Amino acid sequence: MVTRDRQMLFQGLVVNLEQFDVQVGSKGWHTFQVVRHPGGVGVLPLHADGSVTLIRQLRPAVDATLLEIPAGRLDKGEEPADCGRRELLEETGLSAETLIPLGMLHTSPGVFDEAIHLFLATDLHQGIAQPEAYEEIETVRLPLADALVMARDGRISDGKTIAALFRGAGRES
Repeated sequence: MVTRDRQMLFQGLVVNLEQFDVQVGSKGWHTFQVVRHPGGVGVLPLHADGSVTLIRQLRPAVDATLLEIPAGRLDKGEEPADCGRRELLEETGLSAETLIPLGMLHTSPGVFDEAIHLFLATDLHQGIAQPEAYEEIETVRLPLADALVMARDGRISDGKTIAALFRGAGRES
């Protein structure tokens, strides 16, 4: 990709906004704005009985409370598996003996560079959740089959959760 005139328009707490021109083949130069994000991790906790633990939390960006997998932002230099274990414990109180990689996904590559690493967590142990001060999280445990139906019919609308559910189904260790 050939670029020019890169400039940072905004630097925020979580994201930055960069603008630059890209040469698009014979179409010439075109201006793009990209939201820069450090990336994240999402974890699908699968219990021995075939149920999963999801979380319900407020998402102000879409003015709704969504049902999602536990997830969070990567700290600088943090390994995705370490982030996954940290977020799983913080948001649900669960710890996992095993994390199975489910690949990565780009959340909205037309405007974001965010990449989310997905994991299936098994061999779970319950502890005490330690949410961030700004988080109000409710855990919801339900059969994996029910969560898959909810992803199909739209009751679960979060992309990382849908991807983790379908990638994780049938991948138990």
